[in-house]
Amino acid sequence: MIILSVDLGKARTGLAICDKDEMLATPLAQISEKNPKLLLDKVSSVAFARQAELIVVGLPKNMDGTEGEAAKNAREFAAGLKERTKLLVHMQDERGTTITAHNYLNATNTRGKKRKNVVDSVAATIILQNYLDSRRPH
Repeated sequence: MIILSVDLGKARTGLAICDKDEMLATPLAQISEKNPKLLLDKVSSVAFARQAELIVVGLPKNMDGTEGEAAKNAREFAAGLKERTKLLVHMQDERGTTITAHNYLNATNTRGKKRKNVVDSVAATIILQNYLDSRRPH
């Protein structure tokens, strides 16, 4: 199944996608858009163009597991995606993914503008890979 993941941000939103066999998540794009309606249009267009069958949206919980304003915004965005695309939308806990993305980028010595241009899609990739791993039998 082709799955698209979304790391929702205030200014930039990262996207990642997996192969049909659900083995590997790959960074796809970063969308610079602050307007929620336009962002919804752009992400929906990517989902249709890539023939996604499921969308995973990162849920930014607080470290203690509670949900704040960012989580509320992510849930509202996910509901909009579900309505717009008619696809199943799953919320995935994204605690620590941005920090992990920065650590990966440190390890590859990705700095400056290039780092800024990829960090959100790397975070979306981590969110998706975590989701894929959770679906596999252990």
